[in-house]
Amino acid sequence: MGAVIVPGGVLAFDAGNSKTDVALVAADGSVLGTARGGEFEPQNVGAAAAVAGLEPLVVAAAAAAGLAVGDIPLVQEISACLANADLPIEEEWLAEAFESYGWAESVTVTNDTFALLRAGVDEPCGVAVVCGAGINCAGLLPDGRTARFAALGRLSGDWGGGQHLAEEAIWAAARADDGRGPATALVTALTAHYGVASMLELMAGFHLGELPFARKLEATPVLFQVAATGDAVASAIVRQQAEEIVTMAVVALRQLELLDKPVPVVLGGGVLTAGHPLLLDDVVRLLSAAAPKAVPRVIDVPPVVGAALLGLDQTSAAPSAQAALRAAFASPSGAQAFAHTA
Repeated sequence: MGAVIVPGGVLAFDAGNSKTDVALVAADGSVLGTARGGEFEPQNVGAAAAVAGLEPLVVAAAAAAGLAVGDIPLVQEISACLANADLPIEEEWLAEAFESYGWAESVTVTNDTFALLRAGVDEPCGVAVVCGAGINCAGLLPDGRTARFAALGRLSGDWGGGQHLAEEAIWAAARADDGRGPATALVTALTAHYGVASMLELMAGFHLGELPFARKLEATPVLFQVAATGDAVASAIVRQQAEEIVTMAVVALRQLELLDKPVPVVLGGGVLTAGHPLLLDDVVRLLSAAAPKAVPRVIDVPPVVGAALLGLDQTSAAPSAQAALRAAFASPSGAQAFAHTA
């Protein structure tokens, strides 16, 4: 391969279940181009097809920088933090797919939880828990050692995330409605939200397809609204979510021998960044009891920043590059960097 077009540069990917962000970053941390696309689902279409779907985003990010994607690498390093890259073999398949395009001299693929983690720390050291549609946790040390979970849902022992919480809320309301479970205001709150007369009508709507499956997630904010009123059933579900978040964080801290050290525990994802006081207060309280020196941080920084920082770590960029990258995304123009969709 010939010399790269952007020496020491990074092509960063944060690809998730709902959107994908790409950033082309120079060695000094300046952002040369960005692009945003849709969901990244290799588990449904395969690694090769999923990465092929990213090619228009790479072309768009390069074009924003006044560059063309050609026969020689754009950058030194691809740093791809990807949802659904949960197992080592999946990372290998995806890395091979990226390598086939020749966009970079080297390729690093990892789960998107590591992007959240790196976005929330000043050096590659700490633990992150993401609680969005699903839940996952990852830990990282400066020497490259990691802690992680399989993150395959209930199959791998996971509990929680927005989709799971929605199902728990509907489950609890169904049992309250027919007498198998304790009474809860979730019954009236959910039926009112979905505009139905009864829990039976709500359940039938999802079962028969009259209510789109995607609307089930709407039950999660309803759950938090009811829990905030002191409802015992809803509060218990939220409390269990907090316990699971802290359990994952503590296990990762223990695996990396960080349990008694003052390291960040980065909290992100839609459920955690929504600002629900009951959940966050429980997480902080439980984490303080189990890991007193841990420092919880809720961040809502674009995770592609973390992916780019991981890439700069790989290229041994100067410390000033990290500051420049963060400053670029902190600026008003940076905040709007992904306003368009390629």
